[in-house]
Order: sequence, then structure tokens, then C-alpha cells
Amino acid sequence: MNITIVDYSSGNISSVINSFKEVAKDKVNIEVTSELNKIKLSDKVVLPGQGSFKSCVGALKKIKGLEDTLNEFAINNKKPLLGICVGLQMFADIGYEETETKGLGWISGNVSKINNQNGNYKLPHIGWNQINILKDSKIFKDIENNSHMYFVHSYEFIPKDKNVVSATTDYSSNIVCSVEKENIFGTQFHPEKSDKIGLKIIDNFMNL
Repeated sequence: MNITIVDYSSGNISSVINSFKEVAKDKVNIEVTSELNKIKLSDKVVLPGQGSFKSCVGALKKIKGLEDTLNEFAINNKKPLLGICVGLQMFADIGYEETETKGLGWISGNVSKINNQNGNYKLPHIGWNQINILKDSKIFKDIENNSHMYFVHSYEFIPKDKNVVSATTDYSSNIVCSVEKENIFGTQFHPEKSDKIGLKIIDNFMNL
């Protein structure tokens, strides 16, 4: 099996790479690339994201053919794809960080700044927080409800269809922290920074 971590210069993704390699051991081939043919031939794809919505979308769209290749992979061919942090947010139609920016449009909705209730909640939301698992998502296999995951974000994804939400976290409001739509999975938290439970989520994705 080949899993490709898409490298489109979205900041430092070394922790994502290291965690996937740790879980994969010798069973799964982990490729880190933006080469379109390698992505097309992959069994699964990971879309990390670090930085602002605008910068991540801009970096992805700068690589000629990458958006079309990811569309073909996830939407046409229905192969498993995992978005992490801004990687999840880019599934949206539109994001409002820095400026209004068009997303990939895979899951209808928008990315807006967390309402910190007049400063009652610090932004960015950084650190460990419990997640409330709402549905029997494949990536949460053998993960206990109310497990703690690691977050770093100031913006949240608000999908139009609440049925895609697989988990929320309570920070000023119920923030969507995981989605699942057919073959498309996303986590707002960082599984690669969430200790053994995060590695289990990575393992679950590998075993889809």
C-alpha cells in the first residue's frame, strides 16, 4: 500500500511525516511529494495544513494540476483522503481568514473565526481538549469518547450538512473537530501531536 502525504509547502509538516512513518513501520510505503502521478497512483492521501487558510489554498493552487489531481482522487475515484487542521478546513467552499478565499468545495460550508465571546476564550485555541464523538466514524475505531486531542487554531469549519460532523470539541461553543463524508475524512485537531490516541487514529486511516 502507498500513502502519499501531499507536500505543497504548507509550513513544517515533519511531525505528520514522522508519525505516519512510525505507525506504518514496514507495512505501508509513505511518500511525501507533490508529484501528480505519484498522488494519482496512491491508495490513500493525507492533506496536511499549517498556516492560514489563504496561504494554504494559495500554495496548493500554485502547483499546476494539483487541485485537479486531488479532485480526481477524492471526488471522482472515491479514494480515502485525510485532511489535518487547515487540510480539513480547505474542504469548505470558502474561508474568511485574512481575506475571502475559495476552498476546494468538497464539503459545503465555510471557515470562520472562532467566536471567543468578547475575549473570554483565548485565540488561537492551543492545547489539549476533549472531543465528543457523534457518530461511528471509521477513524475513531477503538477510540474512547471524551479522549483528549491536541489543537492549534483560531478558525473553525462550519459545514452546512451537520450529518458530516463526526466529532466536536467544546471551546466557546461546539466546534466541529472531525468530519467524515464517504471517503473524505478530516480532523481539526492534530492526530500526529496527540500521543498514542492520535497514532491510533492514523492507524485507523491506514487500515481503511
